[in-house]
Amino acid sequence: MPAYAPPLADLAFLLHEVLGLERAGLPGAAELDRDTTAAILAEAGRLAADVLAPLNAAGDREGCRIENGGVRTPAGFPAAYAAMCAGGWTGLDCDPAHGGQGMPHVLHTAVGEMFVSANMALQMVAGLTHGAVSALAAHGSAEQKALYLPPLVAGRWTGTMNLTEPHCGTDLGLVATRAEPAPDGSWRITGTKIFISAGDHDLAPNIVHLVLARAPGGGAGTRGLSLFVVPKVLPDADGRLGARNAVVAARLERKMGIHGSPTCEMRYEGATGWLVGEPHKGMRAMFTMMNEARLGVGLQGLAQAAAAGQAAAAYARERLQGRAATGPAFPDRPADPLIVHPDIRRTLMDIRAFVEGGRALALWAAMLIDRSRSAGDAGAEGLASLLIPVVKGFLTDKGFEACVAAQQVWGGHGYVEDNGLAQYVRDARIAMIYEGANGIQALDLVARKLPSDGGRHIAAFLAEVRGAAADADPAFGAPLAAAAADLEAALAVFMAEGLRNPDAALAGASDFLHLAGHVALGLMWARMAAAARAALEAGRGDAAFLQAKLVTGRHWMARHLPATALHLARIRAGGATVMDLPAEAF
Repeated sequence: MPAYAPPLADLAFLLHEVLGLERAGLPGAAELDRDTTAAILAEAGRLAADVLAPLNAAGDREGCRIENGGVRTPAGFPAAYAAMCAGGWTGLDCDPAHGGQGMPHVLHTAVGEMFVSANMALQMVAGLTHGAVSALAAHGSAEQKALYLPPLVAGRWTGTMNLTEPHCGTDLGLVATRAEPAPDGSWRITGTKIFISAGDHDLAPNIVHLVLARAPGGGAGTRGLSLFVVPKVLPDADGRLGARNAVVAARLERKMGIHGSPTCEMRYEGATGWLVGEPHKGMRAMFTMMNEARLGVGLQGLAQAAAAGQAAAAYARERLQGRAATGPAFPDRPADPLIVHPDIRRTLMDIRAFVEGGRALALWAAMLIDRSRSAGDAGAEGLASLLIPVVKGFLTDKGFEACVAAQQVWGGHGYVEDNGLAQYVRDARIAMIYEGANGIQALDLVARKLPSDGGRHIAAFLAEVRGAAADADPAFGAPLAAAAADLEAALAVFMAEGLRNPDAALAGASDFLHLAGHVALGLMWARMAAAARAALEAGRGDAAFLQAKLVTGRHWMARHLPATALHLARIRAGGATVMDLPAEAF
């Protein structure tokens, strides 16, 4: 597996030059000057590069196994997870009242990218726990918060989400797991859940499952679902662990990737659980986790692309193959390195422009979540909600493509498992599927998010794009303005077709998601270019880094942003070719 180098300079540039973290007015942000942030990122980067990354390939090869009724993770994973907890990384942005450090979510996201690039399978445990913390903090009772949040924030216990069942994935209205009330105020949970990441493991003595189940009186569909907290081991009121609960990991899935992450079938056999929030309001509680969880999955696609891109660039600088088209670049060597060839350069620039733009988008979305939480900023909340399907869908689709492109740079050696590129491809693939498959993200964006609040949030996004285009120099402003016009034209198609012919509109949903994703990264590149120029003019920062930022941004604007016209043409084509063939003809 290639060595991993944390992108410390790029993260610092985004947090301070582009997003203005220390001036953002977020809780804890005023203390995050450049030196403090640099120290935090450097320490997280060391953990990622020196502890997590060396276990990535070994964990992939060894995988997980069920042994003596429990799941065993790969060698080294328990110690590495303990190091994450000891450093306080599991609670970086959590409430200090529960043992967290109270930092902004945007800083947690920056750290999370490095951890995912280094070892996605292991970081998933911490990511799922963070989601459980958010749900319980928002909807749990005072007693539940006091009992569960301190050990979850500290990482002493871990958390899961239990939604999917053998007969239902995205359509949670089909959930059959049932909950029956017990005389002591608890509930008995019975049913089977599948695809439960970190459903059982040996990293912590207790696992806190958040389980969607159907309680009496709720009726059919999602409106009848309630959320329950069901611990693997039953704690007393003081958090001391007692008897094992009636929940078991019945088997592990054999998967294409993320072999170091235990994906479990969980069986609840009258397990003891407690209601979280109001009865029959489980979906509302679960949606508290959704923006954060989908941002986290988008980050996975980006982070795998970042690591794969690093490996591809390093290989291209070292691998000797052929001669430059203009003549030998290194006449004293038997051949020139791959980096001299224009098509290799194109591939590397494609990956780099996507990764750096996607990183900016992920951090901006995280800051919008911060603003919505800390200041009750309804505009930020609406904009985050609009962008999250784009972050999840676009960053994972393009992240997978970038991993495949990096593998291509390695040629046949990229197809060999020992060199690591194949693992990036395999691990990145799942991010397009779970936490709502990307087709579902596109439908959510078009059918729910665009018309939300009368279209106010897509109008706000377009205003941001137009403003950035107007302020940018022609190399950035003109392509961004053209892309914004394509986005508006696509919206007009949906307005004309949405009610009259919904199949025609929804046939273009995935194209619209990708159109919006290209525009979003165009917006990010316009902002990054402006920040880089301002820093250069002020004599601030590394001039070579800033000049490279401008070159990379021009690559996105010139060679990728024009894809909006293709997506618009597909949207305008309607749904005839999609819907006219009879089902039996497939």
